[in-house]
Amino acid sequence: MQKPIIALLYDFDKTLCTQDMQNYAFIPSLGMEPEAFWQEANGFGRAQQMDGILAYMYTMLRKSREKGLPLTRQALVEKGRSIELFPGVKEWFGRINAFGESLGVEIEHYILSSGLSEIIEGSGISHEFKKIYASEFYYDESGTPVWPKLDVNFTAKTQFVYRINKGVLDVANDRDLNASMPDDSKRIPFTNMIYIGDGLSDVPCMKMMRTYGGQAIAVYQPESRMAVEELLYRARVDFIFPADYREGTALDETVKNIIRKMAVADLLAEEHAAQWRQIGKGEMPYQASLFE
Repeated sequence: MQKPIIALLYDFDKTLCTQDMQNYAFIPSLGMEPEAFWQEANGFGRAQQMDGILAYMYTMLRKSREKGLPLTRQALVEKGRSIELFPGVKEWFGRINAFGESLGVEIEHYILSSGLSEIIEGSGISHEFKKIYASEFYYDESGTPVWPKLDVNFTAKTQFVYRINKGVLDVANDRDLNASMPDDSKRIPFTNMIYIGDGLSDVPCMKMMRTYGGQAIAVYQPESRMAVEELLYRARVDFIFPADYREGTALDETVKNIIRKMAVADLLAEEHAAQWRQIGKGEMPYQASLFE
């Protein structure tokens, strides 16, 4: 019998790492402060009425050309090596996987990020994820970015939740994504999903979790606690915790409790289905007199 699957879905910036991923190495390579870069990128997007993610990707290309800096896929991957992860993140995945295994469930991890897939690749943890859905450039034969390949804005993230739900992970496969599928044939039910994010950009996915029976968690740094408290007050999330992924923290213990609850629910659902299968085969051990 196939083990039940529980999916943990993560934002990346300020969820697994301490700030926007471009701030660590890419923006300093331009000789700019992060605040100045983002002000320019966001201002350009507003002036052109452009999607904010496409605006920052274009600004990355334009500023690199202005500075005479080569911007290649490999260069972006290398810049990901400067990312500072929150405490315990590197050990988190193996520990949570082992915990799931002890309960008879399989744990899968996914990224849903408006940051760049290439930088995430260099972070040292990309191998932990079943799939990374993040913004990405298309590169020519020389490795130079020439066009956006994927734009993951805040509301577009919900598309990828549906892909994970149905098991249609290829972003080019819209036919199967939009095809009708019975709930009991979907690969990972929403009730077996946990979304971990940090702020307003995650609200569409967090709302999906709460609407369809999954769980939503917001993590925070001391300076952002007030904002995530607002998410809790507005019923956008189920829990808020400091961004500390080490064993024994409140985040660690609560995620394990959620997984334990989901594992028990899956076990009860299987027992229920098994009894119905017995009824169908005429094998249900009941006393006929009770129904006469």
